[in-house]
Amino acid sequence: MPAARDARQLHPSAQEELRFRAVHMVDSGMTQTLVAQLLDVSRVAVNNWCRRAEDEGEEALRKRPRGQPEGARQLLSGTEAAMICNIVRDKCPNQVKLPFALWTREAIQRLILERTGKELAIRTVGDYLDRWGFTVQKPVVRVYECSEPAVKRWVEEDYPKIAVRAKAEGAGIWWGDETGLRSRHYTGTSYSPRGKTPVTHGTGRVFGCNLFSAITNRGELAFRLYEGKFNAEVFLDCMERLIVHAAGRKVFLILDNLRVHHAKVLKPWLEAHHAEIELFFIPSYSPHLNPDELLNHDLKANAIGRKRAKDKDELIANASAHLAGRAAQPDVVAAFFREKHVTYAA
Repeated sequence: MPAARDARQLHPSAQEELRFRAVHMVDSGMTQTLVAQLLDVSRVAVNNWCRRAEDEGEEALRKRPRGQPEGARQLLSGTEAAMICNIVRDKCPNQVKLPFALWTREAIQRLILERTGKELAIRTVGDYLDRWGFTVQKPVVRVYECSEPAVKRWVEEDYPKIAVRAKAEGAGIWWGDETGLRSRHYTGTSYSPRGKTPVTHGTGRVFGCNLFSAITNRGELAFRLYEGKFNAEVFLDCMERLIVHAAGRKVFLILDNLRVHHAKVLKPWLEAHHAEIELFFIPSYSPHLNPDELLNHDLKANAIGRKRAKDKDELIANASAHLAGRAAQPDVVAAFFREKHVTYAA
């Protein structure tokens, strides 16, 4: 038996007439198989037409415009695409009055609708993001109190002046910071069969120590591990050690605005040692401007998070060994200054 003809190749008007005829023949009592044979079409086609007529009425059998409905496929113009890219790259959703914390596809879909009036499918938004070179990334947390004008002034005006002074006075610019190291700081991933979560073992006890460190863009590293709180006495000891480490070269030490760094009891000592050390401060709530933060992340990820110290002594030993190793790798320390937020200090 020859194969049934493909009704899709007929003119739309002929297709419409064929559908009506088939449904009326079935309604008159003929079987769908017989109708298919008489009209030289497939039984599946006849069945589909009958179901459509039953579910939606005979009007559903009429011919429909071919292709996508007008306005169904809305594309962004080059100007619109550039506008959306600039907003997503430079601003957070809340800055453009959108009820989202992060730039998800849904947030960008909403942004496109509000700015262009075009309603794009989520998949289309994803295709655009891929074409524009946007990828899913873990965001850097920036606190609300961080002042962008202050950050801009520090990067473009304040720090360049410090750098000029340091060069004129033969001083070394050191970036200092404090951090806590804890036994329950776990990071890293581990291979395991699909669907089976890997298990790692560690102590249930909580212990730790603290660290003060300072680095330069030449790859120099000085540090002190200590127990207890960071107070003026500890800070003074760290500065004295840093002066010795600098071997006669004046220290320009840049810090955050921790209250201890401004302690009044330190003022007489700082005045007496002005020829040896001078303090400067980055804008408040702007840790991303300090390259020493990257040393902290490196230490916690590689010496604390991926190793399981059984007690405080082992944790201190792990941290000390890692920091001593980094001090012997000035190229690695200098590489911290290539992170995009601190390249101004490189």
